[in-house]
Amino acid sequence: MVDNTDLMATHAKPTEQAIEQQHAASINRWLKHFLYMPWRTRYCFNEQARLKISQAVQQAEQGHSGEIQVIIEGHLPLPMAWRGNSHLRAKQLFAEYGVWDTAYNSGVLLYINLCERSVEIVADRGIHSFVSAEHWQTICNHITQYLTQQHYLEGVL
Repeated sequence: MVDNTDLMATHAKPTEQAIEQQHAASINRWLKHFLYMPWRTRYCFNEQARLKISQAVQQAEQGHSGEIQVIIEGHLPLPMAWRGNSHLRAKQLFAEYGVWDTAYNSGVLLYINLCERSVEIVADRGIHSFVSAEHWQTICNHITQYLTQQHYLEGVL
């Protein structure tokens, strides 16, 4: 289930070894995502929480040309869980939802995968050229800390 609320992070270019690891089949990852309980996503981000996130995104978009998309997903689709990961999923959703299709190449996707407690930010080139990869990673780490403590809404906000 994909909850489209509004935001995703890009990291430094991965090494060849990292790319091979991303595409390695993993029965453990697949089972983890297969056994994920879908109701958990709605529990962590109920309708009121999604509304607060949407309002926060609208407020954050005031005064600049950046456009933010937040996607919160309980688990990876099972074919992707077998040979993919959250980073690949974030890139896929960035393209699928047309986050890149903005007037100033200023789209930013915040992707959260609850099953893996993983956060990814993918930024279009108009934004990415002004923000360092380290800054995006700091944001991801900050949100991940909140997710680990089960402070889901606070982490996103």
